[in-house]
Amino acid sequence: MSNLITPFKLGTKILPNNIFYAPLAGCSDFPFRQMSAKYRPGLMYCEMVKMDALIRNDQNTFHMLDYDACMHPIGAQLCGSKPEIAGKAARMLQDLGFDVIDLNCGCPVDKITKDGSGSGMLKTPELIGDVIANIVAAVNVPVTVKIRAGWDEDNINAPLITRIAEQAGAVAICIHGRTRKQAYKGPANWDYIKACKEVAGKIKVIGNGDVFDPHSAQRMFDHTGCDALLVSRGTLGQPWIIEDILRFLKGENLVQRTVEDCRRALLEHYLFTQSYHSNRRVVVDMRRVGCWYLKKSAGTRSFREQISKASSLEEVRDLIVHFPLSQESDQSCPSEEESCQEEC
Repeated sequence: MSNLITPFKLGTKILPNNIFYAPLAGCSDFPFRQMSAKYRPGLMYCEMVKMDALIRNDQNTFHMLDYDACMHPIGAQLCGSKPEIAGKAARMLQDLGFDVIDLNCGCPVDKITKDGSGSGMLKTPELIGDVIANIVAAVNVPVTVKIRAGWDEDNINAPLITRIAEQAGAVAICIHGRTRKQAYKGPANWDYIKACKEVAGKIKVIGNGDVFDPHSAQRMFDHTGCDALLVSRGTLGQPWIIEDILRFLKGENLVQRTVEDCRRALLEHYLFTQSYHSNRRVVVDMRRVGCWYLKKSAGTRSFREQISKASSLEEVRDLIVHFPLSQESDQSCPSEEESCQEEC
């Protein structure tokens, strides 16, 4: 049974649908979102930014927040555990024109959790409520929060945080069905998402974890009863996954995409990247972006070896343009966990 909602109301915002694209640190940059915007997800996010960096007007942080009008509706994701600056940072994002502001309480990397931010906040549920309340009081756009199931299997507190977030004024909470300790090992446990939906009042529950295709999207809806989906690593190399999910949930035929379709999409992604980043950044980024798109071909192993040695835009473009079109996968690409620094 489909849980697709078009349009979808999130607080005061009306979104095209209830399938969202996640903020992926080191991945969901401006070119990535240019590709994503072509397929109209219900909502997409910029990469996570730190409250402290915003407050001190760090230019690299503002650069990460670049977006184009075609990317609306677009969300910004804040990371930080200081209620006293949360409101100011959120207002800065609202002034930049973001449609939704999300608080990250799920990032598991040590450099984020060491000061109690990201999934470190799972240890202090009441602090999550305080930060959300300060953000809600400071802005007029919808405020959401993203969490993990808990710090570890012995400390599952996502249902508690769901209630706290609702009381603090969040309009939605996204539950990643893994603990902080798990990182990305093992399957996501969707029972945790279901438990949060069962205790939620008006707050919308967004399911996240292991949605890589239309079938898993439907299973997530069926298993958890969640209100919306956040697709994360499933967007890598298939910016059209939203189109696939929408078609499947509507009972329509899926578009069959060939390796040539993927090669053409990679070339477009390359051109977007070339127009936005420095030449050196383009060369480095294409080493992983290329594998996202071309992981289904027998030519991927050779491609990966060659592009890792490429030192110029011309070399990178030639490798993409002349990629051999074989359908058989040699499974030589890095996993999605290795491709992105972090799913936030």
